[in-house]
Amino acid sequence: MRRLSVLSLAGLVLFLFSALAGASPYDDVIRRWTKAKEFGDMGDYLKVTATYYSSEYIEALVQSEADQNLWTADELELHKYQLLKTLNLDETIPVKFEFEVKGSSMHMSPFGDQVWLWLGGKRYKPVEYDPRFNFKVTDRIEGMVYFPRFDEKTGKDLLEGVKSVKLELSRGIYQAIRASTVDFIWDVDRDDPERLFTGEAGSKLEMDRLIKRLARLNDEKRELEQKLDSVNAEIVKVEARMDELQQQ
Repeated sequence: MRRLSVLSLAGLVLFLFSALAGASPYDDVIRRWTKAKEFGDMGDYLKVTATYYSSEYIEALVQSEADQNLWTADELELHKYQLLKTLNLDETIPVKFEFEVKGSSMHMSPFGDQVWLWLGGKRYKPVEYDPRFNFKVTDRIEGMVYFPRFDEKTGKDLLEGVKSVKLELSRGIYQAIRASTVDFIWDVDRDDPERLFTGEAGSKLEMDRLIKRLARLNDEKRELEQKLDSVNAEIVKVEARMDELQQQ
């Protein structure tokens, strides 16, 4: 009996060791930025999962993939560059949504009017989102939603000085939601998105931004040159007419 207990204990220790060995050291970080809420009523069920793409989350995600796939440093930087470019982090704040529905179908159209991100006491609508969120949902769907990173009028970074962000979802998207509010809150006080733009991936992204900026500046330059040409032509006409009047 004692031997059996010892063997059972040894087996348990081995199982726990194997489980810990198989777990990624980044799993806790990845889970920390993912939040979920469940709602149920009269046979209808909805689970909403939201993931805020913080710099810590993205770094953990990339490193976890690198460890699992045994990437080289160059492969890691390439994957990081492609991910950051897809997320458009230099212009938007990305959030991933996952909806799981059982029972009655869910209708969220227009989705852009059903979700908001609160930053510094102000709420902002998404600038882009997965268009499938506008269609009827009968089982499970996931996709990205992008909120503005900068103030449209002032150009200020909306995350600057912000200690927490709140993601709010309209309760009207599904009849099983009886809560007064559906929201998710993340502490971003210590999160620095700029640290993602370091290394080789950061250099490539900066080059991409500079190319876009140069293209916009050249467009503005052409517009100004066209206006200047128009003004100069008008000046020539005015001066010519003045000369005619003086000769009369």
